[in-house]
Amino acid sequence: MTLLGSSRLAQRLAERILADLRDAGAQPGAHLAEQPLADRLKVSRSPVREALTLLAGAGVVERRPNRGFFLACDASALPEAAPASAAPEPDEALYQRLVEDRLAGALPDRVSERALARRYAVARGRLLTLLKRAEAEGWAERLPGRGWGFPPVIDSPEAYEAGYRYRLIIEPAAMLEPGFRPDPAVFRRLRAEQEALLGGGARMLSRAELFAVTSGFHEGLIALSGNPLLLDGLRRVNRLRRLVEYRLYADVERLARMAADHLRILDLIEQDEREAAAALMRTHLRRSRDARRGAIGQHATGNASR
Repeated sequence: MTLLGSSRLAQRLAERILADLRDAGAQPGAHLAEQPLADRLKVSRSPVREALTLLAGAGVVERRPNRGFFLACDASALPEAAPASAAPEPDEALYQRLVEDRLAGALPDRVSERALARRYAVARGRLLTLLKRAEAEGWAERLPGRGWGFPPVIDSPEAYEAGYRYRLIIEPAAMLEPGFRPDPAVFRRLRAEQEALLGGGARMLSRAELFAVTSGFHEGLIALSGNPLLLDGLRRVNRLRRLVEYRLYADVERLARMAADHLRILDLIEQDEREAAAALMRTHLRRSRDARRGAIGQHATGNASR
């Protein structure tokens, strides 16, 4: 079952709710109370409400005014929830080993599939699955024949610091551009994603999905500046820093603090206090930089569980 237009977390929660209902053999008319679901899934009520709304749109549950959500069909008739976008990442440990080897400089800039298959002792089909994921995320590229290349990424403390200094220049300034125009639809999406992170949703998303949500917040705001060059510049920096960020997403409490900053920035912009929003963005970026300072050197090659 694919729920189009949903956030990553809402999609995951909708799948979990469907699976629980099937396992429990729930009957039509069963009340799907938000708070018990939120408690069981260890998130806040907002993303649960979004997930139930998605299921209502798919005809799986019914929303009754002033009463909440109720199952609309027998549990045995519920669809399987397995959209490709939310499927578990295959071979995650091996993928993280590939990431760490790239950051450590253990992989050459150009290498054949055969050499990679020997290095990781995997069949070509399994290797291609990993490489295609890396290609989709922008840090690997297929070469003519059966070769692969690995474009430059941020892999040193100096480069990481330079990336943050660049962001400190362009991101606060983007909010003060004459062409900056808040977009209510964009703000609703960004707010829902950040509230989900703040409510515990970070525990349900992969590192790639977390990076998409957090970097997407900053890209979503800078896109409103009316200056496409600013957006292009930030996207390039985000592509370069992606792999390092994967190492840093185990700290759920830090992600929650970051989401709280993001929500406050949205509040200030909506209150037409853009100077204050820009100042908070600058503080937020400095805080994030300081929290990460030295992280590259502290992570040993192959420490994929971090």
